[in-house]
Amino acid sequence: MTTTITLYHFPVSQHSRRVLSLLEEAQIPYTGKLIDLLSGEHMSPEFLAINPNHQVPTLVDGEVTLHESNAILRYLCNKHNLEQWYPSAIGHRAQVDQWLDWNQCRFAPTVGAIILNKVFLKENGDQAAIEKGLSALPELFEILETGLANTPYLTGETPTIADLSVASNIFHLGFADLMPTSSNIEAWYGKISQLNGYKKSLPPQM
Repeated sequence: MTTTITLYHFPVSQHSRRVLSLLEEAQIPYTGKLIDLLSGEHMSPEFLAINPNHQVPTLVDGEVTLHESNAILRYLCNKHNLEQWYPSAIGHRAQVDQWLDWNQCRFAPTVGAIILNKVFLKENGDQAAIEKGLSALPELFEILETGLANTPYLTGETPTIADLSVASNIFHLGFADLMPTSSNIEAWYGKISQLNGYKKSLPPQM
């Protein structure tokens, strides 16, 4: 089967992994193109012509080009009628959107700052950014722990793209041995970790 979908990605990128998780879990055919962030390939003229933001992932589907991971998740669900992953009921969908926005606006900046500076930049990292991120984690973990108090997944009885999105950042914290250990998050993350699509999204060395 020929597919028009191309995903430019890098498996160490949590934003890439959440899209890969959905593509694999929903068995949507695609062609993956690796963009090596560590070697600076994302700053090459060839990639900048595709994504001027010099970030991954980018999805190209025919005449449609999308750069933001959560927008890509929504697009794939809408195009392929993935009701389980992005429910059409207005209240349920609003809850999914709320967690997607929380992840992108609150959780991701904290996780990104810690991992970039502590793990990848190491001695050249911004220590103030690391300390700020570490001080913010307890509150964010508590919000997530409370959100999972009465449901096995973030918005109900089955996982959605919100779970894939948040889980990609939880995995990212593992690079710095900062995985949360509270009971609700551990139980939830354990279930997400068993999804075949999620497993296939992980970096090869993991």
